[in-house]
Amino acid sequence: MKVESGIRKGQTLWEEVSLPFGVFLRDKLLLFLLHITCMLALTGFLLLTGYPWDSCALILICWLLILTAWTLYEYHERRTYFSHVGHILDKVDQRFLLGELMPESPHIGDRLYREMIRRSNKSVIERIRRVEDEQREYREYIESWVHEIKGPITSISLMCENRRYEQNDSGYLGGNASGNTTIRQIALENQKVENYVDMALYYARSDEVYKDYVIQETNLQTTAEEAVLKNKYYLIQNQIQVEVRCGEEKVYTDRKWILFILNQLILNCTKYKAKENAGIRITAEAFPNCVHLLVEDNGAGIKKEELPRIFEKGFTGTNGRKNDRATGMGLYLCRKLCRKLGIEIHAQSEYGTGTSIVLEFPVSSYVINETPV
Repeated sequence: MKVESGIRKGQTLWEEVSLPFGVFLRDKLLLFLLHITCMLALTGFLLLTGYPWDSCALILICWLLILTAWTLYEYHERRTYFSHVGHILDKVDQRFLLGELMPESPHIGDRLYREMIRRSNKSVIERIRRVEDEQREYREYIESWVHEIKGPITSISLMCENRRYEQNDSGYLGGNASGNTTIRQIALENQKVENYVDMALYYARSDEVYKDYVIQETNLQTTAEEAVLKNKYYLIQNQIQVEVRCGEEKVYTDRKWILFILNQLILNCTKYKAKENAGIRITAEAFPNCVHLLVEDNGAGIKKEELPRIFEKGFTGTNGRKNDRATGMGLYLCRKLCRKLGIEIHAQSEYGTGTSIVLEFPVSSYVINETPV
């Protein structure tokens, strides 16, 4: 069989893994040599025993015709069999079940291979199930841990808010001016912890978005404002001005997941902000077949050669090496969630000038806005 590395686009498995006639003949080379040897030996024996040459030639011609017919039949039979197997593999999603789907064959070799493949696949399936069980248990543990840790995080946040407005005889926080600063710093660090916890939770759920997926009309202006408000302490500390102008643009998507994606993009903009007059601008623009949500900043920007890789898992790039807290997971998780939600995400950037992230929401033709008469 001829096996080339990789299946090209638009090409079926049988077209890639084929059985050329020349390859089949080379596989039968030893058998043909045996036949030639036997034909020469028989011809020599017949000539030595007094048979005429024309009788020997007739025997050789008949032998060759039978051998040729048998070779063509066997080639057709083997090609048909492998073609059937190839078409089966083209039609199924789980190709590791080949051993269960292979057709019956009269050849003992095919039956033995089928049985070996079935046993091998059984072992693979059992291993896959064990891994899936381990992943499910780990994911459930992470979700449980996040649920438990959310309690203390919320309590710290509430205590910070209450302490900021707590009064005594001397005024706010005992008249200590540094008290407010300390409370703000605690609230800020608590918000950072909550962001990392959310990232862990959404990463654990990213492969099963469909289990927590609610499509509803989402106002981009309101959603963007909520994402900004959630990071207000972080933005104030970094002296970043934020402008949100999404108008009345609305899309049909899962609001909670979009809020998380926007939160990650805002944190990225803040992490790689400009040294002076740092700013973030969130806008929306409607097109006939889609709605674009743009998150722009005037920060460090991304080098041209690094731009295609920013959505790869763990990629931090030049800017990330200057920041010890960079993990390379934020944009990777955004792209993964966008794919699950059916949203396109693109990036445009110039190094040293700023970055623009575009979320492209498709407009479905099944959504009809009816105006009452």
